[in-house]
Amino acid sequence: MADDFDEIIHAPNRLRICSILAEVHEAEFGTLRDALALSDSVLSKHLKVLEDARYIELRKGTVATRTRTWAGLTKEGRAAFKGHIAALRTLAASADAL
Repeated sequence: MADDFDEIIHAPNRLRICSILAEVHEAEFGTLRDALALSDSVLSKHLKVLEDARYIELRKGTVATRTRTWAGLTKEGRAAFKGHIAALRTLAASADAL
C-alpha cells in the first residue's frame, strides 16, 4: 500500500486533474481550468509537475487560428493514479476499522 501512495499525484489539484483525465482520452487546457476553477498559471504549474513525472503528455494544436493545449494521462500516469486511489482506499478502510 505505501508503495502505491504517490506524493506527486496526492496534491489536491493534481489529484483532481488526474481524476478528470482518467475518464477521458485527453482534455483541453481551458476545460481543465474551468472545471477546476484554477488560474492559467496554477494549472500550468501542476501540469508541468505531472509532465515532468511522465504521468501526462501535453499536445499542442491549432483550432481556428488559436493555439490550444490538450493533456492526457500516459500509461504510467494511469497506473500511478490507479495505485494511488487503491492506497487511499486502503487508508480509508483502516480508518473505518478504528
